[in-house]
Amino acid sequence: MTNSEGGRIVVAIDGPAGSGKSSVSRAAARVLGFSYQDTGAAYRGFALYCLQHGTDLSDAVTVAAALKDFEYEIGIDPDDYWVHVGGVDVTAEIREPWVSAAVSSVARIPEVRQYMVDLFRSIIETSFWPGILVEGRDITTVVAPDASVRILLTASEQVRIGRRSAELTGESAESTARQLSSRDAQDSKVVDFLNAADGVTTLDSTDLDFDQTVAAVVALVRKADTKHT
Repeated sequence: MTNSEGGRIVVAIDGPAGSGKSSVSRAAARVLGFSYQDTGAAYRGFALYCLQHGTDLSDAVTVAAALKDFEYEIGIDPDDYWVHVGGVDVTAEIREPWVSAAVSSVARIPEVRQYMVDLFRSIIETSFWPGILVEGRDITTVVAPDASVRILLTASEQVRIGRRSAELTGESAESTARQLSSRDAQDSKVVDFLNAADGVTTLDSTDLDFDQTVAAVVALVRKADTKHT
């Protein structure tokens, strides 16, 4: 399922907030000719859905029940990325700070995480590209533990705050730092995204620029592909 069905390569990338997972993974997928799945978008999409429907995020049972009517689609072409919830394009809206603040509240719930794992795996299985690059949290250990390539993409907290600040217009560095630290603290209660599991390659991009980080990911994938051919 996660390794080489029909010779297809699966690349799993984990990492903390602000590590550049999404932008680096999408760019690497483009270079490799692979599809790309942003798993964080599903959690964001579900958080948005709950907020729009007045779901009590402090009530795990109510949140889990909301999954029943949650309709989600994502574009996996790195050159045509979009996110739809209920048939509506929410690609930009799920990145709003008020949505980001709610993500951890839904992601901590076991039923939600299991639903998402099943969703992510189904997208992996139905991708007909030569390979698929999947990024998010607990991808290397839970979603695709048998992936051909497993990478933990990380960077120092200072660098991650700087990168996230550059992404969020209208947010001060102090506000971004608080959000990033809070997100890491909340998510660390559910999944270990700072330490590489056995067989996972750590890629520290603290001293690498964007292009260098993309090149490093591509090199790891091509090296693994050579070993399997």
